[in-house]
Amino acid sequence: MNRLDYIIKRLIMAVFVLISVSIMTFFIARVVPSDPAAAWVGPRPTQEQIDKATLELGLDKPLTVQYLRYMQGVLQGNLGTSVKTRQPILTDIKTFLPATLELVLAGMLIAVLVGVPLGVLSGAKKGSWLDHLTRLVSIAGVSMPAFLLGLLLQLLFFSRLGLLPLGSRLSTEISLTHPITPITGFYVIDSLATGNMVAFKDSLIHLILPAVALATYPIGLAIRMTRSTMVEVLNEKYIAAARLGGVPERSILFVLALKNAIVPTLNALGLAFVYSLTGAILIEIIFSWPGLGAYVTNAVLSVDFPVIVSVTLIMTVFYIFINLILDLAQAMLDPRVTLQ
Repeated sequence: MNRLDYIIKRLIMAVFVLISVSIMTFFIARVVPSDPAAAWVGPRPTQEQIDKATLELGLDKPLTVQYLRYMQGVLQGNLGTSVKTRQPILTDIKTFLPATLELVLAGMLIAVLVGVPLGVLSGAKKGSWLDHLTRLVSIAGVSMPAFLLGLLLQLLFFSRLGLLPLGSRLSTEISLTHPITPITGFYVIDSLATGNMVAFKDSLIHLILPAVALATYPIGLAIRMTRSTMVEVLNEKYIAAARLGGVPERSILFVLALKNAIVPTLNALGLAFVYSLTGAILIEIIFSWPGLGAYVTNAVLSVDFPVIVSVTLIMTVFYIFINLILDLAQAMLDPRVTLQ
C-alpha cells in the first residue's frame, strides 16, 4: 500500500473513532446527576430562570437530538459554550492549550536530550556500573509519580534553596512591567521572538520545575527502549565491520547504531507525549500552571459537559494524528516496515 492510500485509510478510520468517542463521552456526560441549566443561570436560580435556560440550551430535546445538534456545531467549528466560563469553548481552548503544549513539549525535549544518550551509553556499556546506574534511573523515572516529584522539587528548589519559583508561568511583577506580546501562546517563544529577554528568562525559569517533573516518565521510557534496542543493534555485523574499518566509536554509537535503534524509542515517546497531555493535570494544579488540565478540572467539578466532550474529542484527535505521524516516520526510517 502506498503512502497516500495508507493516509486516506487511516483518516477514514479516524472519523469512525471520533464519532464513537463523541457518542460515548456525550451520553456518559449527560447521565451524570446534574442540572446544567441551573449551573448556567448561576447561584440561587429560580425555577423560571431554570426553565428558560433549559429551552435556550436545548436541554428539553431528546439526547439524540442534542447530540446531532452538537455534532453539527462541531462540523461548523463551533464546540459550544462553556457553562463555567460563559465563553465559546474554542476560545477557551485557544487560551489554555498553548500553556499545556509548552509544558509537555519542554518535558519531551528534556526526555529526548537526557533519556536517549543515557540509553545509548547504557546499551554500549552493558553490565558496567554506568549500565546499572542508568537502569536504576529508568526504573525510578517510570515508577515515580510525577506529582510527587513535583512536590519534592518545590520543597527543595523553592522552600529550601530558593533558586526556582513555586509555580505559575510568569512572575506577577514581570507580567506587569514586561508583558509578553502573544503570538503563539508559548511564553518562551513569544518573549524571545519579540526581544523581551526579561520575560524570556523569567518564563524559562518558571518552566523548569514542572517540565522536569513531567519528563520523569518519558526519560525512564526513553532509557529503557533505547538501551534494549541498542544492545541488539550493536551485535549486528555492520557494526563490527564499522569498528574494523576504524570508524570512531562515537560515530558508531550515535550515528550508525542509533539510527536503527531510535525507531522504537520514537514510537514510545510519541505515545508518551499524548499521555503527558492528559496526565499533566496534576502537574498543572501543583504548579498553578494555567493550562488545559486546570481548565478540564474546573469543568469536571462544575459538571461542564460541553467542555468535557470537546476536550475529549481534541485529545482523541491528537492521539490519532500523532499515531499516524509515528507510523509514517517509522516507515521512512526503517525500510523493512510496510504500511498496511
